[in-house]
Amino acid sequence: MSIWLPILLLLSIVFIVYSTVRWKLHPFLALIFAAFLYGLLAKMNLGDIVKSITEGFGDTVSSIGIVIVAGTIIGIFLEKSGGAFTMAESVLKVTGRKNVPLAMSLIGYIVSIPVFCDSGFVILTPLNKALTKRANLSLATTGIALSLGLYATHTMVPPTPGPVAAAGNLGADLGLTILMGMIVAVPAIIVGWLFATKYASKIQIDPEPELTEKEIEQKMKEAPKSTMAFLPIVLPIILILLKSVSDFPTNPFGTGGFKNFIGFIGHPVTALMIGVLISFLLPKKLTKDMISMGGWVGQAVTQAGVIILITAAGGAFGKVLQNSGVANLIGESLSKANLGMWLPFIISAAIKTAQGSSTVALITTSALLAPLMEPLGLVSPIAKALTVVAIGAGSMVVSHANDSYFWVVSQLSKMDVKTGYKLQTFGTLLEGLTAAVTVWIISLFVI
Repeated sequence: MSIWLPILLLLSIVFIVYSTVRWKLHPFLALIFAAFLYGLLAKMNLGDIVKSITEGFGDTVSSIGIVIVAGTIIGIFLEKSGGAFTMAESVLKVTGRKNVPLAMSLIGYIVSIPVFCDSGFVILTPLNKALTKRANLSLATTGIALSLGLYATHTMVPPTPGPVAAAGNLGADLGLTILMGMIVAVPAIIVGWLFATKYASKIQIDPEPELTEKEIEQKMKEAPKSTMAFLPIVLPIILILLKSVSDFPTNPFGTGGFKNFIGFIGHPVTALMIGVLISFLLPKKLTKDMISMGGWVGQAVTQAGVIILITAAGGAFGKVLQNSGVANLIGESLSKANLGMWLPFIISAAIKTAQGSSTVALITTSALLAPLMEPLGLVSPIAKALTVVAIGAGSMVVSHANDSYFWVVSQLSKMDVKTGYKLQTFGTLLEGLTAAVTVWIISLFVI
């Protein structure tokens, strides 16, 4: 039985990947079916199988459900109100319009914290093309700079749903995860920017902008000011980080009412709901339609619902694995291999490359690793946060034809498939490896 359980786990992963790629089975069903099949073939008690699935599902929803919905609402309001445009304009004032690739990398880094990378690329492409034309650059350069900037925080920094889900599965502190993710994303986007300016720039693509300068200026007039656009992203992050600081053993904010207050407003649910309320101030005029079931809020809730269901199914699968006893068996073996932070990266990269979705890679890998954290010795708050970021790094490797983001970037940047592989696929490989090496180096000092 000790040999059978790890083999069964490997077969379960193959089933999840094959069923989602070849049969186009929805990841929610793939994960739930895998949980049932694994429990049955592992000869678990029938009652324990159902109990594990329902408990794992429920625990996951309770820990991350509201956070994912709130983060998605903020992202939709930034997208629809034009806030993403004004944020981009403020970054350009810092970098200068001559440094368009650097500006697009930084804009991507900021925008993709609450906004899906696919949406962020679509939203910012008209601005990117107009700036690229003005700077007389190739769209290959600026398109890849923007793409890789978006990808770094999309996969490694909450409150984007994937990292939030992974943090929930592993019980990682969200504040520490945000901090580690933002730190690791910096060298990742630097490498992405260098790749864009030194390599992608050799391929000439005329941007042919859809919007003129005057049309962009008109959009800016309707959009909120940049300070207001940044606020629903920045304030929740600050509040969550403050709570993480207040939880330090040294009690920097004391042990009384002030610490309790910081703990309340800095809880991810409270902090993100504050961000939601601020995001309601972004449109020039907030209407009833915007906050209705069929409006902006309705769109966000629908979009978030799919992610929550997949995440909860991953939690159910993870709970079955935990209760089967396979965790201790694998943990003992892998701890001797001394792979450290490379283990979550390798598993995530394999799943991402095979089935295409970074979010599914994050959820599946974290569900697999949740019962292994203690046997692997990854139990400290910083170890859990770094594990989430390592999984995120793996979920970047690599974006190719089975990834919707590959097609968004290549088509909107007017790249053929061959060029897409040269730039988007190779770029995400370099960026993911850079992030993984950065996580590994940090882990040498803090774990």
